[in-house]
Amino acid sequence: MKRAVLVVLGSCWLAGAARAAETPAERGKRVVYEAVQALGGDAFLHMADRVESGRAYSFYRQQISGLSVAKIYTRYLAPVPGAAAVSERQAFGAKEDNWVLLTPNGAWDVTYRGARPLDDQTYARYKETTLRNVLYILRQRLSEPGLAFYSQGTDLFEFHPVEIVDITDSREVTVTVYFDQRSKLPVHQTSRRRNEQFKDFDTEVTNYGLYRDVGHGVKWPFNIRRERNGEKIFEMFSDDVQINKDLTDDLFTLAGNVKILPKAK
Repeated sequence: MKRAVLVVLGSCWLAGAARAAETPAERGKRVVYEAVQALGGDAFLHMADRVESGRAYSFYRQQISGLSVAKIYTRYLAPVPGAAAVSERQAFGAKEDNWVLLTPNGAWDVTYRGARPLDDQTYARYKETTLRNVLYILRQRLSEPGLAFYSQGTDLFEFHPVEIVDITDSREVTVTVYFDQRSKLPVHQTSRRRNEQFKDFDTEVTNYGLYRDVGHGVKWPFNIRRERNGEKIFEMFSDDVQINKDLTDDLFTLAGNVKILPKAK
């Protein structure tokens, strides 16, 4: 028994020593790839599409400015460096009669009146937000040329020990991600983005919580909250998330008879 205990202690010491010898880049990469495994490994990396159903809240100056039953359809496309390779349909209301279509080739706000192209600033913000989303990075961007990881060490986030990793792409855009030390899952991310209107920087934060198994061993957060400059701007509480539903093209294209309205200003 004593010998077995000594073997276990020795193995733990060797593992700890090996990790202590890691460079910040090696540690950052290890933490990121452990997160991929925690999210479902190969099943997560080959997730073709996803449907999230629940309640979505938008905020203005910390007050609720809109709330709705929401259903978000997402389909992953072949990764393209620097591009948001995903199509998304955000449907609102019990009848899903109002929806926003977001694709690599354009974006529209669709109502009974017709389809109004989103203004350029909103569309650009959506694409950049997608590129900075850690779950998108882990699913779509890990093999992207120039992507680098750098460990900032450990800390506490909401009383839980976390590993902190900077993920930087070839454009020198950095997203700082907190990974829960026990579950290995991403729970918090932050990044800075230039505000062209005021010529300064916005700090954007996303928190991920209440991870659940959504099939095939894949885990997905059922609570997602976004903030900008310390103010809450969006929150989604999912009641149900399903993956690999063989979503069809018609969900992500405009019907030929839809009236195209002037672009939003």
